[in-house]
Amino acid sequence: MTERTELEALIGADVRALAAESEQIGRVFAGLHDLAPNDFRALVHIMVADSAGAPLTSGELSKRMGVSGAAVTYLVERMIASGHIRRESDPGDRRKVILRYDEHGMTVARAFFTPLGEHTSDALAGLPDADLAAAHRVFVALTAAMRTFEDQLGDRL
Repeated sequence: MTERTELEALIGADVRALAAESEQIGRVFAGLHDLAPNDFRALVHIMVADSAGAPLTSGELSKRMGVSGAAVTYLVERMIASGHIRRESDPGDRRKVILRYDEHGMTVARAFFTPLGEHTSDALAGLPDADLAAAHRVFVALTAAMRTFEDQLGDRL
């Protein structure tokens, strides 16, 4: 195995470990806040899309999660009733309704995840900015590769 191949294998293992830890933390968050696993998955999809500047509609969330429109409608109604998310008109197209975190949802998420942010800052404190910039480029490339693979999978998702 070449050094490059070994490094790529290590990165793959690191991503899997990161995903497993993230899933475990999400499970704890969901359990503490009486959320079903799909509720937490929906919150993550809503946050990721909103952070990327492309907030989701209920239909887009249904597609991302691979659940029926009826199932996502029930999920969204439940999450609105619990104060985690809200619907709002899309500023770019008033005919569309997008999903956003509600203030209660943000407060709950901040209270739970702020210590993780602090641990992350502490863990990264000794790394130079150049390493962080390189890691960011790696994560962007990995995300692009996953999106390409997802596109190839098409309707099987």
